[in-house]
Amino acid sequence: MATVNRRPLIGTAHGTHREAFGPQEWALLAAIAAMWGSSFLFIEIGLEGFGPGLVAFGRVAVGALTLSLVPASRRPVDRADLPRIALLGAVWMAAPLILFPIGQQWIDSSLAGMINGAVPIFAALTAAVLLRRVPPARQLAGIALGFVGVVGVLWPAARGADATALGASLVLLAVLCYGVAVNLAVPLQQRYGALPVLFRAQLVALVLLAPAAPISLPSSDLAWSSAIAVAALGFFGTGWAFVAMTTLVGRVGATRGSVAIYFLPVVAIGLGVIFQDESVAAVSLFGTALVLAGAYLTSRREERRLGTDGGRSRRIG
Repeated sequence: MATVNRRPLIGTAHGTHREAFGPQEWALLAAIAAMWGSSFLFIEIGLEGFGPGLVAFGRVAVGALTLSLVPASRRPVDRADLPRIALLGAVWMAAPLILFPIGQQWIDSSLAGMINGAVPIFAALTAAVLLRRVPPARQLAGIALGFVGVVGVLWPAARGADATALGASLVLLAVLCYGVAVNLAVPLQQRYGALPVLFRAQLVALVLLAPAAPISLPSSDLAWSSAIAVAALGFFGTGWAFVAMTTLVGRVGATRGSVAIYFLPVVAIGLGVIFQDESVAAVSLFGTALVLAGAYLTSRREERRLGTDGGRSRRIG
């Protein structure tokens, strides 16, 4: 007798590992921080020669090509999960990957990296909604602290030109997408692994971003430095960084897995100051510290609770 698939289109799950991070988790975290932390610099260099649409489409094309060379990417998935993978491709890739280059036309890579530090806050809020439980007091305190930090990061942009405020707002919207998407990725990774899910999600994103590429052609001027930056962005930031992040959140859950984002602002600020001669406002640095502190509180070890499945991964729906 056939069973009815009752998996929700929008849902998440607990991680399969609730204990403290081990060597594998820390290795994944370090790889994510390096690859995504450098992405903001690559986007800025890419925008020197290409329009935002070409940067977004190019990085996804290179990322999908990279994963297509790995046989595990072509493992089958349940047809019933294809809509969930398509949603992941839209929310985790197509939307934020076009919002970042559009927003970074008006703000520095350092500021974009600092705003990105709010991902764990949005991930924790989304997890609380999808898992239908009120976060513990420590996580609520972290969310509140992180919100204050985001205000501090955005304060100089809000007081500056309208275009700067718009750029920061677009990046913040992309970060909100990330916070939702890492939750959606958890049950899919646990069922199929990272590669089959991400390869199909990137194909969806490629289709969604295709119209943006020709729109950017008139404002683009081929520059080898920009082409190399977009290629690196696709290979590392869109290819392997997503694989590492999906693997990590599948193991430890979206809230704890987003701890990797703690280190992205540090990498982004350092690279922006060193290679792009960018300056950072003191209030933004203070806001970043609050964001990281809040994110740390939201992502501490999850305690087992009565009424759960004993720590095993479970679907919510």
